Amino acid sequence: GGAEEPDRYARVAETISAELRGAGPAAVPGRLCAVAVTLLPVDGASVSLRGDGLPVQLAASSPYAAHLGQLQATLGDGPCRNVLQTGRPVLAHDLAAADCVQRWPVFAQQALGAGVRAVYALPLGSDTTCVGTLDLYRDTPGGLTTHQLRTARLVAGVMTVALMDLPYGLPDGEEPWLSGLAADHDRVHQAVGMIM
Repeated sequence: GGAEEPDRYARVAETISAELRGAGPAAVPGRLCAVAVTLLPVDGASVSLRGDGLPVQLAASSPYAAHLGQLQATLGDGPCRNVLQTGRPVLAHDLAAADCVQRWPVFAQQALGAGVRAVYALPLGSDTTCVGTLDLYRDTPGGLTTHQLRTARLVAGVMTVALMDLPYGLPDGEEPWLSGLAADHDRVHQAVGMIM
């Protein structure tokens, strides 16, 4: 349905806007993780930034998702690490499958032990620079539909715009990094429009 496509994404933008309304800058990444869980058939979401050598977790939708994000950072293994290296999404539909177990032996074992069966990791940043990842976790194996993947990319895109607003090196009390996006409904729609 071509005609319903714009409507569908307008609803996604509405959901994102509603969730961000009134959020303080520090709350925005966590709220976007929560939006991802609301909009997609996933059980958890975490966002990590590229650090020196290791990804640094910024936020998560739950302690469960935070644990999984932390696992990838400390093990140096997992889809998030591949995304940071290549800048391309990694969609692991079933962590119990032989190819996943071979690719991430330690992470797959730990994640399966924690009850995770699928991980979808999306890059944050531009085509040339990957600044971090949005990691989505699911308790059941399976893939995402084209629409779900586009929705996940939209959330990752809004997260990227949010992170780009970060004023690096500003002393405390200066303009908060997400003041604009959190307070401004139109900028969320603009971001979603841009990403589409």
